[in-house]
Amino acid sequence: MPARQYLPLKLIPLKRAAFGCSALLFGLASALANWDFGVILQNAETRYGNLGAAKQRIQAWEAQIKASGSSSERDKLTEVNRFFNRQIRFTDDIRLWKQNDYWATPIEMLIKGEGDCEDYSIAKYFTLRRLGIPSDKLRITYVKALNYNQAHMVLTYYASPGAEPLVLDNLINEIKPASQRKDLLPVYAFNAEGLYLPGSTSRKSDSKKLSRWQDILKKMRTEGFAIGEG
Repeated sequence: MPARQYLPLKLIPLKRAAFGCSALLFGLASALANWDFGVILQNAETRYGNLGAAKQRIQAWEAQIKASGSSSERDKLTEVNRFFNRQIRFTDDIRLWKQNDYWATPIEMLIKGEGDCEDYSIAKYFTLRRLGIPSDKLRITYVKALNYNQAHMVLTYYASPGAEPLVLDNLINEIKPASQRKDLLPVYAFNAEGLYLPGSTSRKSDSKKLSRWQDILKKMRTEGFAIGEG
């Protein structure tokens, strides 16, 4: 994130981290496993009945993954970011799920056609991991959206460990370097290995300790995703 924002920050307790937006991460081997969308759709129809337009959204997701398979990493970022920003309408958790903070799987978000900031970030992360981008290049980043004076979640991409991250955000469609997102103040970030403070390359905590993360894994296995232990 921008150099001016790399300030010493005390780690916010995980139970307070969400503020309506939460961080989720997906492991290397599991995210690269093949997904059988026939099984995934069948499971969704068993649970939800006739999917209607949601079936088309899920099929479009599958098609996007196939179409982006041979793209460069930078193009994968653009294509995946554009796909979810166009497919999904922003709605906060209290209106959509009647809960202050709900972590939706990508299927749950596509079924609804709606989601909030962490849902976009989860789906983008998950899809990019499926497309072969290593977990150490991706972080789900908890920030403060200064223009809105509220917590927010974005996906950040690091071309190399010391590179300036690119920001994938549902607030704007353009992917910009972090230095150009002066409206965002980073607090901390996650990837498959753990939790990081702004500007740090050393993890501070193990993401496997996140109970909500384990809940997401359980839900996704039920949906038909081969994700192992995450």
